Amino acid sequence: MSVIETALAKLKKGESPNKADIRNQRRANVSDIAAADNQTTRRFLPATFDSVLMERNCVLPQVADQAALRAYKILRTRLLQRLSANKWQSVAVTGTESGQGKTLTAINLAITLAQDPNTRVCLVDLDLQRPQLAGHMGMGFELGLGDYLLGACQAEQIMYQSNYPHLVIIPNSKRFEHSSEVLAGARMLDLMRIIEAEMPRHVVIFDMPPLLLADDVLTFAPQVDGVLLVVAEGLTRRATVEKAKELLTDMNLLGVVLNQSSERDTSVYY
Repeated sequence: MSVIETALAKLKKGESPNKADIRNQRRANVSDIAAADNQTTRRFLPATFDSVLMERNCVLPQVADQAALRAYKILRTRLLQRLSANKWQSVAVTGTESGQGKTLTAINLAITLAQDPNTRVCLVDLDLQRPQLAGHMGMGFELGLGDYLLGACQAEQIMYQSNYPHLVIIPNSKRFEHSSEVLAGARMLDLMRIIEAEMPRHVVIFDMPPLLLADDVLTFAPQVDGVLLVVAEGLTRRATVEKAKELLTDMNLLGVVLNQSSERDTSVYY
């Protein structure tokens, strides 16, 4: 049975737990007073970034394309409106298959959100099968998410301050063969509680594997408020989108990002 068929079978059996109940139970343990203190006093580990590599990989702010910059700002505003209206704060970014730009979308969305003076962001590389977030940014770090999940370090040792004051990054360099089981494990659930306690007012962006290549998104969906789907013009097939739509039925789909579009807005202002 394929990954897609297995995932659909789980949905039909009703094995997916109630998302709101899981998140609310976890958040109920976070003290508002302690959270407010952490918001002003928490200091995260330093990390290095390669601006040349970021430019080569089209990572903001190294992008000079004004149309692309406008598009990311529009995406930021639309996302913030949806999150605010529903009092949500966590988003899983995924694609249908590989090569559609979901990691770059997650990175640039997080950076654009962090450029807003009223928004704090935590970006997490949760693609345990093919972690690429740090590689896209040329990010140098010592310990990452994989080390924490293996029990080799504490959560505070994998949270890094980016070159944006409002952006914290949790990178990863380790691959996991049974990634969905790791995502459902106690270490990952503990990390979710810690993130909410340490960064209670942050928008948390999770870069996740493609929806149709693993059951990771389906497994982790109850832990997040919504899913952002990335598709690519000329690459994403209609049949693939239909399969993704069926899997996303019980998830909060925040929207669909059309990547690599040939349509361009080259005007100076509008």
